[in-house]
This record gives sequence, structure tokens and C-alpha cells, in this order.
Amino acid sequence: MLWLKSFHIVMVVSWFAGLFYLPRIFVNLAMETNDAAYDRLLIMARKLYRFVSPIMWLTLITGFWLWFAYFPIDMNWMWAKLALVAGLVGYHHVCKSLLRQFEARQNAKSHVWFRWFNEIPVIVLLVVVLLVVLKPF
Repeated sequence: MLWLKSFHIVMVVSWFAGLFYLPRIFVNLAMETNDAAYDRLLIMARKLYRFVSPIMWLTLITGFWLWFAYFPIDMNWMWAKLALVAGLVGYHHVCKSLLRQFEARQNAKSHVWFRWFNEIPVIVLLVVVLLVVLKPF
């Protein structure tokens, strides 16, 4: 099980790396006026999204495997964590929708909006780590 735990942690870190960086690319796309630079950023965003999507699934699979192996169903902190993870999956899919808008050159949001959007996974990560380590309820 330590192998599974280790693999899960690496997948979580990798998924979060993508969730931190992809919206940062969106910040730059929202500010870019040069077509060549815009296209380059769009390629980076596409490749990053395609890379982190399977990592998201590996994170979820290993996480559920660990949950069923280690934890009873009635642990309230785990339900709170799962709600946050579900929110992250939603965030991941919102990123896909935003990427599609950039591809269609129909983004209507400012770079400031994307800067705030970029902070969401940071806050979720902090709360999830606190839940897992402290198990407050």
C-alpha cells in the first residue's frame, strides 16, 4: 500500500502542477495581442491540458483505491475532502471550456479575472492538506 500511496501523492502533485499552470497560461492569453505569440500559448495550453487529464484520472483512481483500503465510510473529513476533489474535477472541466473559448478566440474575461481564477486550486489544496493531516472531524 505504500507504493500506492506514493503513486497517489505523485499524481496529486502532477495534477496540481497542471491546475496551477494552465490558468496562468490563460492570464497570458487574455493579455496577448500578437497572433503568433497567442498561437504559441494556445499550443502550450492544449498540450498541458491533454497531459494533465489522464493524470487527473490516475489521481482519482488511486485516491478511491486508498479510501476503500484504509478508511471507513463514516469519516466526515473524508466526505469534505471528496467534495473538494469533486470541485477540482469541475475546475478541471471549466479549464477545458475556457481553453475552447480561447481556441475560438471568444474569450471575454480579463487577465485579472484569470489571476483570481488561478488562485482557486491553491486554496483547495490548502484545505485538502489540512483535512488529510488534521482529520478535524
